[in-house]
Amino acid sequence: MKISPLVLLSACFLVLSAPIGRGQDTKNFPVLGQIERLDPALDALLPKDAKIEVLSSGFVWAEGPVWVKDEGPNGGHILFSDIPKNSIMRWDEGTGVSLFLKPSGFTGPGEYGEEPGCNGLLLDPKGLLVACEHGDRRLSVLTKDGGKRTLVDNYEGKRLNSPNDACYHPNGDLYFTDPPYGLPQRWDDPRRELDFCGVYRLGKDGKLTLLTKEMTRPNGIAFSPDLKTLYVAQSDPDAALWKAFPVKEDGTLGESRLFHDATENAKKEEPGLPDGMKVDSQGNVWATGPGGVFIFTPAGKLLGRIQTGERTANCAWGDDGSTLYLTADMYLCRVRTLAKGAGW
Repeated sequence: MKISPLVLLSACFLVLSAPIGRGQDTKNFPVLGQIERLDPALDALLPKDAKIEVLSSGFVWAEGPVWVKDEGPNGGHILFSDIPKNSIMRWDEGTGVSLFLKPSGFTGPGEYGEEPGCNGLLLDPKGLLVACEHGDRRLSVLTKDGGKRTLVDNYEGKRLNSPNDACYHPNGDLYFTDPPYGLPQRWDDPRRELDFCGVYRLGKDGKLTLLTKEMTRPNGIAFSPDLKTLYVAQSDPDAALWKAFPVKEDGTLGESRLFHDATENAKKEEPGLPDGMKVDSQGNVWATGPGGVFIFTPAGKLLGRIQTGERTANCAWGDDGSTLYLTADMYLCRVRTLAKGAGW
């Protein structure tokens, strides 16, 4: 279903005009974009009438959504980052958006670049919120009593660049990426202490291992359901791609293979680059990239795209595991699917 930009703008204005916290108990959310179907197999993953619902908007740069189960009537809520605002926001169906945490990624004095806040969010095995923090250049966990604890902030004594996204192995090891996007001058920032962008594993024993530094701008990261493959996005406009790494028995990575190259899409100026991703229970990869969300089979065949038409940063499974929540530039969106997120 397509909608004119004017109608969408008017609908989004109405959502934003209501004070934060006012009930949003409508099912008639505005929509944007369209579904691009490239293979009949996509029909088993997205219903024929699938649409991209705009749940809320007006954010500067929305990122890192995560579903948090709770005892409320909806069974849970979404948390997501607004990086430039140094904030974590919360969205509840029937209530709308509220501020959850500020500051979220930079706690120092003064200003710190354009993207000081946290980026990727996820839950640890105990259900505690873990954040990839730009300004404080660390991964942190929000403890049960509300205070933060640093999980890691350096590699061999040198400060991390700006942790971006992360995923947990069921054994408790935390895998994460560390590009320079959160530094005020990015790669050219004089505060940068590492001469590479790494993919790391933080063991449950606290030991940090550099897994690879072959990727120029590692970004989104996710495991296959059988845990034998680690997918990593590269948000480099000159090499906009995803790689697949075999995971060895000791948790380190083998030689990578190209999973998909979207550089031509990026050169066509489709908005966005390979960024966050999630995997469903059948091993299909739902990866944000130029123009929206690419949907791949485990073998790397592109089945179609959720075309938001916006710089789509990240995604997360929520509700009963079949709803895909999206952060796309200024929007928080969702798409009802026929798939089930891995681990649900």
